[in-house]
Amino acid sequence: MLTIWGRLNSHNVKKVAWFAEELGLAYVRHDVGGQFGMDAAYLAKNPNALIPTIEDGDVVLWESNAILRYLAARHGGERFWPADPAQRALADRWMDWQFSYADAQRGAFLNLIRKPAGARDATAIAESAQASAKQMAILDRYLAETPWLSGSAFGIGDVPMGVYAHTWFTLAIERPRLEHVEAWYARLRERPGYASQVMIPLS
Repeated sequence: MLTIWGRLNSHNVKKVAWFAEELGLAYVRHDVGGQFGMDAAYLAKNPNALIPTIEDGDVVLWESNAILRYLAARHGGERFWPADPAQRALADRWMDWQFSYADAQRGAFLNLIRKPAGARDATAIAESAQASAKQMAILDRYLAETPWLSGSAFGIGDVPMGVYAHTWFTLAIERPRLEHVEAWYARLRERPGYASQVMIPLS
């Protein structure tokens, strides 16, 4: 059975738990990190002191997007891990692109969710909201041409940004109207694994 270590209010843990649901994998998840701390046994698995980490048989792996690629290759078949390298790369690029988006969203997320009201930096929130909107506009232009970041069907490329999209739509920030991103987000919300593992209150 797959084991996932990490608290579910982490974007990176949400990615892995949601994708495990999409793959129909039996798994157990243990709360680690943040208020749950990390013990020596966990740090022996992941010396970076970050989450998530998985154990799948003899495989112990950290770094969320590397975990997604591994799970897709091992358990996802052609649908989630196409044999054609070019087709695979079309989705894969959005997994790497997500890191630049995460940098843009970080200021708003940390200030609005992780800091008490009296300690929030309004300038950082506004700048982050503007940077996030600029990145989301790039996503919107792409989604005008295809329903999913992975192409004609939902795939691994939709997972990392799918997690961050929920945060973007949930944060108390000004957002431009991006109809294609909104339609994509509506399709994501119809997926049971997304609803149960991603659409939880921000904390």
